[in-house]
Amino acid sequence: MVYRFIVLSDEDEAFIREFEFLETQSLLDFHNALQEELEFDKSQIASFYMATESWEKEEEFTLFDMGAGSSTMENAVLEEVIFRKNQKLLYVFDFFNDRALFIEYVGEIQEDESRDYPVCTNSKGLPPKQVTFGGVARKKYNNLLVTDDDDDDVDEDVVDDEIFFDGDDEEGLSEFDNIENMDDEED
Repeated sequence: MVYRFIVLSDEDEAFIREFEFLETQSLLDFHNALQEELEFDKSQIASFYMATESWEKEEEFTLFDMGAGSSTMENAVLEEVIFRKNQKLLYVFDFFNDRALFIEYVGEIQEDESRDYPVCTNSKGLPPKQVTFGGVARKKYNNLLVTDDDDDDVDEDVVDDEIFFDGDDEEGLSEFDNIENMDDEED
């Protein structure tokens, strides 16, 4: 049997993806298909959550075993975690900003022997950016001006020696003026 899912984003109404998976495939297969389709950086952490009808998080499925009662994507076979039509899942891909894709199981169809699964059967709209700055950070960086001026403005009130030394320290460093003294110190 083939399970069909619709994937939506609350960041862009035009974004939609539809996927088909064999019932024996896992949430790890789903994760990999999403990563590939959306061209996400595969080194970033992500989790699936079973969700209530109102999209509240329930059981978490992680990429790695987190110990004490955690469930992994690899061990979560679709036919064991999808138990009703319209079952909802959240795919959290940006933990720092609590951003997720909304996934809904929409039914099953017979397997097409000529098709490789998983497969994305419908792709519309641009995917969300995988990582974004949070609201506070974005405000800080919006005013940042980067120029390519070659003029290096030097504060004339600061003398190089004043930056690192308060006068007494300079005498204690004289033994390091010679590279040979530095090699002796390491031995």
